[in-house]
Amino acid sequence: MKLIIADDHQIMIDGLMSILNTHPHIHVKGVAKNGVQVLELLKKEPADIVLTDISMPEMNGIELTRAITRLYPHTRVIALSMHGDTAHINGMIDAGASGYIYKNASNKELIEALEKVNNGGQYFSDEIAATIIRSMNDHSRRKEEEERVNLTDREREIIDLIAKEYSNADIGRQLSISERTVETHRKNIYRKTHTTTIVGLIKWAYENKVI
Repeated sequence: MKLIIADDHQIMIDGLMSILNTHPHIHVKGVAKNGVQVLELLKKEPADIVLTDISMPEMNGIELTRAITRLYPHTRVIALSMHGDTAHINGMIDAGASGYIYKNASNKELIEALEKVNNGGQYFSDEIAATIIRSMNDHSRRKEEEERVNLTDREREIIDLIAKEYSNADIGRQLSISERTVETHRKNIYRKTHTTTIVGLIKWAYENKVI
């Protein structure tokens, strides 16, 4: 297994090297402090796996993974990070990562992840997998809610103007309708979106990509 390690903290690289050097079938072909250096290493010699941090200068892990997926499709990427939020996880997965584990993972889990990905599989730690599932469920619920909420074009226009802090009178003038009609539309919008305040409505609209 030919491996490249990318992390901008030398202490992390040293720790990984001490672990991986005890496994004779794993050969660390190079180390890098950012994504740019990884791509330079890959130009000189191919690698089976790039084990990368996400937060790095010059080129972060997500940008690096995207570049590797495009330029070196036979090289797999595993994220080794302290970030456990959906933005970083989904960012790496969308970029083409084959695995994602936390930096506090055990030595056993690290080797298991490397071997599984090297054999063509994927590896996501239990905590990461749980976050992915929650994210998928949340997305599914939002999608279902959006499909249930059948907003008219006029109601979408009004939501957009509400987000721009237009008053009912301003909205009426903008759309050439009466202030009373605007108020009726607002009541229908609140009812359909299950919101009761402007803040709640705007939050719902952003989450459901209405605005």
